Amino acid sequence: MSIVYLNGAYMEASEAKISPMDRGFLFGDGIYEVIPTHQGKGVGLGLHLKRMENGLRSIGVEFDAEPLKQVIAELLEKNDGDDLNVYIQVSRGTYEKRFHGFPDKVEPTVFAYTWQIGPAHVADKAQAHTLKVVTADDLRWQRCHIKSTSLLGNVLHFQQSYGEGYDETLLFNGDGNLTEGSSSNAYIVKDGVVYTPPLSDELLPGITRKILLTILAEHSDIKVVERAVSKQEVLDADEIWMTSASKEVGPVIQVDGQKVGSGEIGDVWLKAQTLYSKHCYDIDC
Repeated sequence: MSIVYLNGAYMEASEAKISPMDRGFLFGDGIYEVIPTHQGKGVGLGLHLKRMENGLRSIGVEFDAEPLKQVIAELLEKNDGDDLNVYIQVSRGTYEKRFHGFPDKVEPTVFAYTWQIGPAHVADKAQAHTLKVVTADDLRWQRCHIKSTSLLGNVLHFQQSYGEGYDETLLFNGDGNLTEGSSSNAYIVKDGVVYTPPLSDELLPGITRKILLTILAEHSDIKVVERAVSKQEVLDADEIWMTSASKEVGPVIQVDGQKVGSGEIGDVWLKAQTLYSKHCYDIDC
């Protein structure tokens, strides 16, 4: 049984108990992060914790995430494995009655645990996990930039693809422009140029996205343009990628049953994943 962290203490997972009056349980009133680690090194650790602080501040919870670095270090030490995901969730806390308004003088509930993941991805077309996706109108709320634990909208969109044997759902707003995936940021490549939607309240400011774009700007001649991307541009793309902590730079080879480009992994992806694998631990600003 793995060791978890709950409100200042480390314990077996079976011993961790949270009140049903916790607002994270009743309302999804909390923020979370998932941080991949390999050989004890977190990818974008500082960036993840900064996003957590920003998310909590946006819902009215003042929280210092810096001490979580020590929590993460101890969890990695207590749980065997070279390749682990660390999940951290902070809810507003527990209050004696169910009431939509924010209660005064409650302490946040802080929970963290780890689980085994595969090794870091390698830039090899033969070993890459390719993705087949479907498209859908984005039916989630209008604050997708907050990494809230209220994930039902994302879950339903993901299930739309997963239930049909696909890997992800590409989402489009009311103007017919790409937002993101149900659990990933999205990109297209056309004539060697990478296009991705600009950050807004319609998509999550992904840490893998930030790391990748920083690496491409600093270590490559690949041109990246942040602008609206239409559905037709997606369907006409030479390459499509999706990024997340688990996917890293995931190559999409099929959309709605149609091949992306040649239907094979693209050369721009190979260059991008090569650079990501080499430099991802260097970006933590």
